[in-house]
Amino acid sequence: MKNQIRIKDIAKKAKVSTGTVDRVIHKRGNVSPEKRARVKAVMEELGYEPNIIARTLASRKVLRITVLLPDPAIDPYWELPNKGVEKAWQSVRHYGVELERFYFNLFDQDDFAKKSAVALKTGPEAIVFPPVFLKAANELLEECARRRITVALFNTELSGENVLTYVGQNSYQSGVLAGKLLGFSMGQTDRVAVINLSKEPANAKHLSDKAQGLEDYFESQGLGGSNRVEKVVFEEFENKAALKAFFLNLLKTQPELKGFFVTNSRAYQILDALGQEALREIRIVGFDLLHKNIAYLQKGAIQFLINQNPVEQGYLSLISLVHKLIFDKEVDAIQHLPLDIVVAENAKYYMDREEKYTHVV
Repeated sequence: MKNQIRIKDIAKKAKVSTGTVDRVIHKRGNVSPEKRARVKAVMEELGYEPNIIARTLASRKVLRITVLLPDPAIDPYWELPNKGVEKAWQSVRHYGVELERFYFNLFDQDDFAKKSAVALKTGPEAIVFPPVFLKAANELLEECARRRITVALFNTELSGENVLTYVGQNSYQSGVLAGKLLGFSMGQTDRVAVINLSKEPANAKHLSDKAQGLEDYFESQGLGGSNRVEKVVFEEFENKAALKAFFLNLLKTQPELKGFFVTNSRAYQILDALGQEALREIRIVGFDLLHKNIAYLQKGAIQFLINQNPVEQGYLSLISLVHKLIFDKEVDAIQHLPLDIVVAENAKYYMDREEKYTHVV
């Protein structure tokens, strides 16, 4: 039906000239607000969509998108959103979308700034990146605003003049969920450790939001709030011996700790360092479907994983830019993804779903 709708059909129903309809569709010339609204209402009523794809291909317009990502060779988590970006690009590249990726060191804010500068020199119309460094990310957003570069963010939510959309979870609510999962099994004197295995965690807003969400949940449920929570920051997580010594001492000096909430994808590193037996009395809630996390989940060493849907984050971030900049479609400023609770019994379903989602034909 949509293909049979003609401009003159819209003009007749809206009681305007075909020239007016043409100007509304192509956003040319002066059309009064009243006529523009009338034409758009008729277009929506009839289900008419202009053939933007044909116009784009005919004009040979190229949309240059740059993606800034942490190097997956340093942290395997980032291969997941990278897969999502690749799937999205494969589905839209024939519309004239050019993609260039730059990888930075997740543990080096200066490297992020350097790679950002290099990326800007390529003259992109749009940039996708996770703002893992708060200060440097805000500086990049300011520069994008000056250059009128459209931005899509994922993983961590920030605001900015040229930010089209944020795709990801509500970090605060994921902390609330972790609190609920751990709170079910807490005794009268049990405590929980919120664990940040991250370098420069003060720069990572999503980590602090998760911790706050858990604390607030405990407070709301009469579980003691911050009095029942131990905040742990450990930046030497790549040093297995140091990691083991630190956590063995933590468990020895604070035997009332019965739950760990690991605020990123590195729960497996604690288990790798200490061994499953040392943590048999600790209930662990972590994030993300990395293979090592899944292996410990299936062994019962990790009780819950919160899936942040990183593949979909990458996919939707790039697709949103294409929808707006090529097809001129409205895009939600915030696209919160669901908080999936993954346990041993349903892990295979989520892994199979992810495999199908990233498969590129």
